[in-house]
Amino acid sequence: MSGGQIRTRAIVMQQKTSRPVQFELLADARASLLTWLERRGGTVEDYVFPSRVDRDRHLSTRQYERLVDDWVTAVGLMRSEYGTHSLRRTKASIIYRATGNLRAVQILLGHCKIENTVRYLGIDVEDALALAENTEI
Repeated sequence: MSGGQIRTRAIVMQQKTSRPVQFELLADARASLLTWLERRGGTVEDYVFPSRVDRDRHLSTRQYERLVDDWVTAVGLMRSEYGTHSLRRTKASIIYRATGNLRAVQILLGHCKIENTVRYLGIDVEDALALAENTEI
């Protein structure tokens, strides 16, 4: 938050690599987040998604997995086919298909090597690398 408004960009530290990853919060996401913060109560210094056991701690990754499982089931999909990691991969694939910008996807995922992003997306290596060399962000 800045001046009572949710910022358009945020940075998180990746747990696996301890590297910072910057991302954009679009208007709809900011509006939803503001609604949630008002409903959640507390202060801006509190965790956005507090633990249900200890409000001084953040939501655990296991609880997040349970929530995703519940959401998937609620919309009638098979839990075995959708999870936290598949959502991450799907978002990256959508961005790549919409923009063709492999370098942007690499940065968003926090990958050190573009080859890792290519493998992660499951796309043709030569085509992706040629496209990435011609694309700027």
